Amino acid sequence: MADETDARVAVYLDFDNIVISWYDRVHGRNAYSKDRQRIAEDPHDAEVAERLSRAVIDVGAIIDYASSFGTLVLTRAYADWSSPVNADYRSQLVARAVDLVQLFPAAAYAKNGADIRLAVDAVEDMFRLPDLTHVVIVAGDSDYVPLAQRCKRLGRYVIGVGVAGSTAKSLAAACDQFESYDSLPGVDRLIIEKRTAKPRNTPKTDAAQPAAAETSDTKDSAPEPTQKPAAKRRSTKKAPAAPVDDDIDLTSEEQIEASALLIRALRLGHDKADADEWLHSSTIKTQMRRMDPSFSEKALGYRSFSDFLKSRDDIAELSETGHERQVRLKGE
Repeated sequence: MADETDARVAVYLDFDNIVISWYDRVHGRNAYSKDRQRIAEDPHDAEVAERLSRAVIDVGAIIDYASSFGTLVLTRAYADWSSPVNADYRSQLVARAVDLVQLFPAAAYAKNGADIRLAVDAVEDMFRLPDLTHVVIVAGDSDYVPLAQRCKRLGRYVIGVGVAGSTAKSLAAACDQFESYDSLPGVDRLIIEKRTAKPRNTPKTDAAQPAAAETSDTKDSAPEPTQKPAAKRRSTKKAPAAPVDDDIDLTSEEQIEASALLIRALRLGHDKADADEWLHSSTIKTQMRRMDPSFSEKALGYRSFSDFLKSRDDIAELSETGHERQVRLKGE
């Protein structure tokens, strides 16, 4: 595998494949085939729109995962972008500098249209750009097995991303590394919203009381998880919390987005190392800049990246030893 500091990554998304696979994952086997006619006739129908909204793909999660391997040299998504379902993603994709490749359906469902075009482009890019080190194939069809094998023969490290339950085992086996879309760090915003949400006064009901009792019993019967972090804290010299400027509102949209970016970068870092391993803060900042080149702690009101991390002490643990600063995701 190439040195990740010099890694250059190409990403190819069979967009129809991933959207349909995730729709089936959310709504059940062959759900998209059953709903295809209704979606084509009126995608804005209330019931259809609701089902589509529940199965929305987080493109950012895929691109961020790909960026953890190195610098993204090119990112292409293949689909019929005139389709209303795909058109809803255009702004999200363009915002992440994804090149949209238009496939005009020659037949009813354009069978293998994306597969062939994507494979031809990928092989051409490998000869045209000899410095490419990694190829990320976002799809689940066994049709991509020859492409994965050819990329490996040409010396590239191949990463596959597909939806669990809809990915051919042969494709996963043909890749150097395969990751399920379901397991990508793409739901971080839910954690942030929980952190910033004000506590609500909920009326006590008979249904809620057993749940509270169960939580209490669980805490009493399992003291180890609460004691374990305490032991780690005694052996780790933690950095003091940074004073938060009165002008900085951690619940503002830009601060919430920065926190979500930090969580995703830390998770990606821990995926490549042990879960409890400390990560260099400079590595995390580099990953955050790969995912969002506009990120700047100074623009958010902090003098340094360390101050930014200290202000998120409920998300990240920071350890400072001399000139070395290390960070890790706090237990959720």
